[in-house]
Amino acid sequence: MTTVADISISLDGFVTGPNAGLHNGLGDGGEPLHTWAVDSTDEVDVDVLETAVGSTGAVIMGRRLFDIIDGPDGWNEEMGYGAGHAAVPPVFVVTHEAPATWRLGPRFRFVTDGLAAAVEQAGGAAGDKEVVIMGGGDVIGSALEEGLVDQLRIHLAPIVLGGGTPLFKDGARTELEQVSVRVSSTATHVTYAVR
Repeated sequence: MTTVADISISLDGFVTGPNAGLHNGLGDGGEPLHTWAVDSTDEVDVDVLETAVGSTGAVIMGRRLFDIIDGPDGWNEEMGYGAGHAAVPPVFVVTHEAPATWRLGPRFRFVTDGLAAAVEQAGGAAGDKEVVIMGGGDVIGSALEEGLVDQLRIHLAPIVLGGGTPLFKDGARTELEQVSVRVSSTATHVTYAVR
């Protein structure tokens, strides 16, 4: 099993703009972070997205991200995991308490005993495909600190947001080895192996 942390980030290190919330998932001005996945016809972006979606066997996310994507402005039949691909891999939500109800259906499973347990459960569901930790930033940061990540994939958007939700906060030092870099008109896609 390969566990991949995969996230879009601004040049100044933010995964959302300021004031991110339930009805403003990417924060103020944060939409350009996902241009490569949502609006781009650049062949590099298309290939990166198709390859990632095709290799994903299970997804892990945190509860705040789940609340946004399950909310009224979140995922739907046309927009979901993999943007317009709206793929439906099983999703494991790391939370302290499972919600009583949710909109998006039975493929969502709630893990209340920690991130390592979510990775283990997702690994069982992924088969020979990857487990992708898609965020938010706190979950990815914690997964790196806990040594649960094999690869870190960054989609670097050409924007300086000036504030928002940082991907990296004070935490453990992590050494990475650059594996690949692909440049499109809307993002620089960098894959790192975690040492």
